[in-house]
Formats: sequence, structure tokens, C-alpha cells
Amino acid sequence: MNSLEIHLTVNGRQYSVEVDPAKRLLDLLREDLHLTGVKEGCGIGECGACTVILDGKTVNSCLVLAGQAEGSEIITIEGVRGKEGTLHLLQEAFIEAGAVQCGFCTPGMILSAYALLESKSKPSVEEIKEAVSGNLCRCTGYKQIIQAVNIAAEKW
Repeated sequence: MNSLEIHLTVNGRQYSVEVDPAKRLLDLLREDLHLTGVKEGCGIGECGACTVILDGKTVNSCLVLAGQAEGSEIITIEGVRGKEGTLHLLQEAFIEAGAVQCGFCTPGMILSAYALLESKSKPSVEEIKEAVSGNLCRCTGYKQIIQAVNIAAEKW
């Protein structure tokens, strides 16, 4: 098996990792770096459970080969924290709005909302809907999720 050495920064920490060229970023994060907040739902880029922020943009990590992340900066849900390791205000807003039920979609939803709020601190409801449109939730519905992002935007 040929392997490839890649260098990347994940949640502010630098890594140098030997990977199979066919390995997905999702698997590198979960299996090699033990960042299990990144979930595999569909494996084909449809559900958003594996959403991460790659160089400032949200991506489905199941569709990215690990080698494509060479030199990149990645944020996973484990990297979204408030002061002194407390919950981030976005995570608190999801709890406050009741936007969390089973929790499987929550990391991807929060990362999509985080990327939106980093680029636009006061988004419209339509902009919030667009930002989370690639993330599927089967439990809470989207009303509470949109409400949670609005709550976080007020405090951002």
C-alpha cells in the first residue's frame, strides 16, 4: 500500500499524518485523530452529518479525500468552544431553543451555523435556511434550529 504524508491543522493543532491516498477526510478525522464528533450519515454528501469547516468553508468530509486537505485548517465540533472550555454560545443557543433531540445532526448544523455567523453576524432567516440547507435533521425540524441561530446571532 502506498501512503501519503499530509500536514494539516485541526482545531488549532498541527498534525503530520501518513494516510492511504484513497482515505476520506471523514475517516482520517474519526479514526486517526479520534475526533468522533464528525459523524457519517449517508456517506454521499447528502445529509451534512460529516460537515467540517475547511479553510473557512463548510464541506462534507465524506466527499473530501484526506490528501486534498494538505496544508489546510480544519475546524470540527470539538474545536467549537466557549471561553475556558465551556459551551460556545451557539451550542448554548441550540439547547435554549430545543434544537437538539437525538443529536446526530447537531455537530454539522452547528458548524454550518458557525461558518455563517463568522461571515455574517446578523443573517436573515433566508440566509440561515440557506446555510443549513445541506444539513438534514429528522427529529426537531428546522424551526428550532433557525431560532437557535437567531439567538446566537443576537449574542455574536
